[in-house]
This record gives sequence, C-alpha cells and structure tokens, in this order.
Amino acid sequence: MLIKNGTIYTMSSDGIIENGDIRIENGKIVEVSQNLSPMNNEEVIELNGEFVYPGFIDAHGHMGLFEWGMGFEGSDGNEMTDPITPQMRAIDGINPMEVGFKHAREGGVTVVVSGPGSANVCGGTFGAFKTYGDCIDDMVVKNPIGVKVAFGENPKRVYNSKSKMPMTRMGTSALLRTLLIESKNYLLKKQKAEEKGEVFTETNLKYEAMIPVLKKEIPLKAHCHRADDILTAIRIAKEFDLKLTLDHCTEGHLIADKIKESGFPAIVGPTMTHASKIELRNKTFDTPAVLINKGVKVAIVTDHPVIEQEYLPICAGLATKNTGLSEMDALKAITINAAEIVNIDDRVGSIEKGKDGDIVIFDRCALFSDSHCLYTIINGEVVHKL
Repeated sequence: MLIKNGTIYTMSSDGIIENGDIRIENGKIVEVSQNLSPMNNEEVIELNGEFVYPGFIDAHGHMGLFEWGMGFEGSDGNEMTDPITPQMRAIDGINPMEVGFKHAREGGVTVVVSGPGSANVCGGTFGAFKTYGDCIDDMVVKNPIGVKVAFGENPKRVYNSKSKMPMTRMGTSALLRTLLIESKNYLLKKQKAEEKGEVFTETNLKYEAMIPVLKKEIPLKAHCHRADDILTAIRIAKEFDLKLTLDHCTEGHLIADKIKESGFPAIVGPTMTHASKIELRNKTFDTPAVLINKGVKVAIVTDHPVIEQEYLPICAGLATKNTGLSEMDALKAITINAAEIVNIDDRVGSIEKGKDGDIVIFDRCALFSDSHCLYTIINGEVVHKL
C-alpha cells in the first residue's frame, strides 16, 4: 500500500511532513518520505493534503467486556465475588465481535487497552488489542500490560453491600499490601525451589499473576480519582518498588507537583461525563494541561463504555479548549504518549519505519467534532472507509 500526498503527523522527531507519502509492506511501515513512486500491484490511496495520523490508542477502557445494548449477559468486567482477583484475565472475557470494536475503527481508534473494572481491590490483567479481527488472540499487541488495582469509592461501595472487607480506604490498602507481600513470599519460595532443581508443585494463579508486577515487567494499573487516593497509590508503589500508572487521575491537577516528583505517568479520563459520584466533583478538562505543563507524561482516555470509544479524539480536542493545551500535546496523548505509557511504542504510536501499518486519515484536524475519519488502516489493511 502507498499513501500519497498527505499532511503526515508522524508523532516522531520527524514532526509534520507536508505532501508526504507512506509505504506499507506486509503490515509494516517501510518508508515515510515524499515523492514516492507506486510499485507494481501496489494499492494507492491518493490524497490532497488530508490529515494523516498514527492509529489512535486508548490507554484505558473495557472494550468487549461490557457489551453494547446488553445488561448482565454482556457484563464481564467485574468478578464481584472476591476483592482480590489478579488471576482474572481480560483476554478471557473480551468478545471481539462486540460492536464497539467497529465503532472504534470508525473513529480512528486502532488499539484499545482493555481490562477489568474497578469493583475489586485487584481486578486482574489488562491487555492491549487491535480493534480489528474475529479472534482476540490474533488481535493482541501486548498481553498482559498491567494488573488493575482500584482505590477510592468503588471497592468500598461493592463490598460494603456485602458486609465484607474492604469497607474503608484503609481496608483497600491493607488488602493490596497483603496481596503484594504474599505474592513476594510465593515468588521467593518458587525461586528457591528452582535454584535447588526441585519441581515447584504449589502453583497459585493469584500469585503467578503478580510475579510480572514484582519483577517490574508490567505496572500496577491504579484506578484513582481523588488526590488522596492518587497519593496512596504512589505510596504503595514506592513502598514495594513497583511500576505504576495513575489511571483516571481526576484530581491530578491539585497535586501536580507530587505526581511529577513520583515519576509516574497519568492516564486521564473520562472527563466528558457527568460527575456521577463524590470523588469526581473536581473533574475538569484542565487536568491534562496542568500535568503536561509540569512535565508529567499524559494519555487521554474514554474509559469505554463510559464514553463511547469513537469519541477519543473529541475528548483530546476538548482538553485543548481554554486550557492552554496545544493541539500537538493533545494528539500525543492519544498516540505516542499512550503507547509509551503502556509500553507498546515499539509497534505503534507513531508513523516510523518498522512500526505497524496502523494509519488513520481525516478530512481535517481529528480533534474537531465535525471532522470525518476517511480511512482506518490496521496492519496495512483498510478496515474502514467513509
């Protein structure tokens, strides 16, 4: 495939290339330049300066776990029988046939990071998936990318109704610390057995799921809205020397210096919603701009299905309205920043040689509500055309 004469937002050090061309072979970008000549049997998309972006990435949502137009039968995001369920795997619950994937492609979203909700203190593993395919195993970009943990109101509300711990923020933190300590002890025991050449026969799926977290291969993916919950997530991650992403980070603008000092990235959203609970009362589109201006790496998300997936670029656009956030920083928050935060930037997030052929083409700036996604290309295949 050859895409010709577009305004290419590479989201790399190459910046914006006017009248630029992109060549894709075997699903990968092989050339980004100007004045490329079509080769034999090459599909050509001829443009006239339209806006070309790397496929958009939503760094936090629940695609395929809460299905369109369904109640209990399509609700597979929260195993609300135990507050500690790290062994739950999103990949086992996602329905790739769910119509939300089609809507995502129509809005230019090519990768979604999907996983369990926030009912439990520890809900299970998230993965990063392409938005096109009929088998979730074939749609994997990286799995797992993190283990979901939740602070604040949600675990309290769910388990208060069951008269079960945690009913307080103290209880949530205590349960998470207990899981981390027990997982650490399990890992040490397993390592000692392996060092002795012994067969380890005490496999525990809960603790196995936490081993990549303890080894800092993947982060804790922390649901935290209120400032004190954000700081608790940071406190526990520092205490156990873990990687962490601050998901939602609703009151992050109130403690921007502390977040910058922590070194952890922020995954901000959903913001285009009603403040449906107390911990959202300080929700504002100012948050990304305040954090980015402090030097925090930020992704903007929909938390699908809270906001429908196809409106991800609109959410990024609204974050530029009267906030001081630049168009380029808003675009980074749904492309390269999102990819780097969830550690998939070796494959997606920018238009560069060697990366996946995930490209979206808009008739004007994608951040505008009246823009149209003309093409969505995933792995070098046109999967949406207006």
